[in-house]
Amino acid sequence: MGRQLRIVHHTGYRYAGTVTTSHNEVRMTPRATRDQQVQATRIDISPVAWTHSYLDYWGTQVTSFEVSEPHTELTVVATSTIEVGDRTGRGQGLSWDQLRDPRFLDEQVEMLTITGHVDPGPELRKVAAEAARRSELPSAAAATIISAIRERVAYVPGSTEVNTSASAVWERRAGVCQDLVHLGLGALRSVGIPARYVSGYVMPSVRPVVGESRIGESHAWLQYWDGEWVGLDPTNDGPPGEFHVEIGVGRDYFDVPPLKGVYSGTGSSELFVQVEMTLLS
Repeated sequence: MGRQLRIVHHTGYRYAGTVTTSHNEVRMTPRATRDQQVQATRIDISPVAWTHSYLDYWGTQVTSFEVSEPHTELTVVATSTIEVGDRTGRGQGLSWDQLRDPRFLDEQVEMLTITGHVDPGPELRKVAAEAARRSELPSAAAATIISAIRERVAYVPGSTEVNTSASAVWERRAGVCQDLVHLGLGALRSVGIPARYVSGYVMPSVRPVVGESRIGESHAWLQYWDGEWVGLDPTNDGPPGEFHVEIGVGRDYFDVPPLKGVYSGTGSSELFVQVEMTLLS
């Protein structure tokens, strides 16, 4: 029996002027995995919109919608009840030779490609290469690399923007969870370890009380391939636990943004977000 959680995620945009039409995509529905059972989920949109749901290329549930009436604010509320099980005891202990097999490289090419968003820069590449050289198995190298990133880069809310590159974060030595994950992805991929971005939530309190609602957080961590996907949370320098809730995966943040879209109208837009999490059992 795992932890049963309820998550209420409020988000949307406030517009400086009247918007006549907006087209959006939402990725805020938890995934069904071996460790995570989705018991109930729904998405409410205001103004009322036409919606279409589907699984994207990476297996993340997407709700796309169009609002065709004039509006000055768009609100999306995703409510989910899930059960999260034990995530410990993962990995098959793959060897470096297994990761270098040409067939394997072809299968994992997307999670080995270093995009501009996750390029760690020359200094972190050297740190990763040294960790790989000293590690008998890729799994040991992965843990060492993530710890090295967390030791050198501080978690500082508001220190970066969504488009800040991993190499810039490394130079600043400060970032948010998304940035730490991007650094980890680039560093692991640079030594031949496939890794993917995970978008989700985390309940920040380590001792939540049953029935008590707390302000949760949109969160990110990564998974590397060791015969199966194994999670590591660079922000907390360890594996994801029973209060991590997985929404979707991709090559980097830009494959799994919670809300994105375009609108027709004048003026700017302001994003708002609030996540409330309740431990049910």
